[in-house]
Amino acid sequence: MTSPSSGGSPSESIKVIDLFSGAGGLTTGFHRYVPDGSTSSPFESVAAVEFDKSAASTYAANFPGAEVHAGDIADWDPGDFTDAEVILGGPPCQGFSGLGKEDPDDPRNLLWQEYKRVVEKVAPRIFVMENVDRFLRSPQFEDLQNAVHDGEFSNYTLRVKILNSADYGVPQARRRVIVIGTHNDLPPVEHPEPTHDRRPERWQPSLGSDGPDSPPLPWVAVGPAVFARTQSMEIKGVDLPHRPGDDQSPLGLRKPGPFLTQELHIGRTPEPLSLARYAAIPQGGNRHNLRGQYAEIDGEEVYLSTKSWDKHNAGSGDVMGRMHYDRPSVTIRTEPHKPEKGRYLHPTEHRPITYYEAALIQGFPEDFKWHGTKIDIARQIGNAVPIGLAKELARVVHEALKG
Repeated sequence: MTSPSSGGSPSESIKVIDLFSGAGGLTTGFHRYVPDGSTSSPFESVAAVEFDKSAASTYAANFPGAEVHAGDIADWDPGDFTDAEVILGGPPCQGFSGLGKEDPDDPRNLLWQEYKRVVEKVAPRIFVMENVDRFLRSPQFEDLQNAVHDGEFSNYTLRVKILNSADYGVPQARRRVIVIGTHNDLPPVEHPEPTHDRRPERWQPSLGSDGPDSPPLPWVAVGPAVFARTQSMEIKGVDLPHRPGDDQSPLGLRKPGPFLTQELHIGRTPEPLSLARYAAIPQGGNRHNLRGQYAEIDGEEVYLSTKSWDKHNAGSGDVMGRMHYDRPSVTIRTEPHKPEKGRYLHPTEHRPITYYEAALIQGFPEDFKWHGTKIDIARQIGNAVPIGLAKELARVVHEALKG
């Protein structure tokens, strides 16, 4: 297995641009794809664009061969990279996400137009766009379809599908829209066939189809995949390791780091009330399990639920939720260390998951290098495309380009 920063062999290198790259989840998956009979990935990252300075520093640390533009994509000229064959990217999704206001006028929704501008100028053979499922109901998606039918992308064929990362061996159920655009000089690239299934016993072979000829594997449970690896590890306090010097960023941006993934096994210092709540929530449970529950804290009997929680039966059932050991985790978002924001309690221990465990659920390598504060790194982890899903996308892209 190659390291995240290793490029493809010169004889078969496929140049890649990553837009809205974040820490580089898509790029990492592409670099970890190694074709049968090869010893390295064929994909070579030549350029990346990322507005968040900490995430851009993380990307640059792991992919030193790429030119990283740490700023507004509107200010970036892709003219030096018109030989790139593949463009990747996930335009910011906050304006589409159900966790936000779903504001159709959110200016971040229009950033995908910059993605379109770069694709139009570079004219890659394949482009891959990732977003939340609500993107399919947005005016921006309609605009994208119009660009393919009779606009700037008329030389491309689109394939659009919602994929669940758990269907590709990731110990996380994360649904995302994947748009694959293929230049019309190639057969359209189809989405990768799932390798795993929640109920593989339902599989039936389909005569004459292009589907898999053997049953899929069961979904990967997060307990054996991640928490069995960390059960004997000591949590290393609540702070990132100290790094001497004022500027450790490869981009000269004075961002803390680098910190290896394995150094992110840090936790929090919950209040006694939080600890009592954690202890009262069973595996797979959530805030609803706290109703009617009391605990003695500092000599006083304290009610573990809240009036607000007691009044609301609707809404997310993941608040103060404990993960299932024998299932994939829920979607890892940008604050996975806060159980008040989602189902982020450890399956068996009375604590939230650590940054390290969140990164492992996303599939990041142990030696991946991170830059930024704890908040910065948590956001980078949560915004990334799971590595296992990205690797499967790399496979179908490579097969299309190299036959």
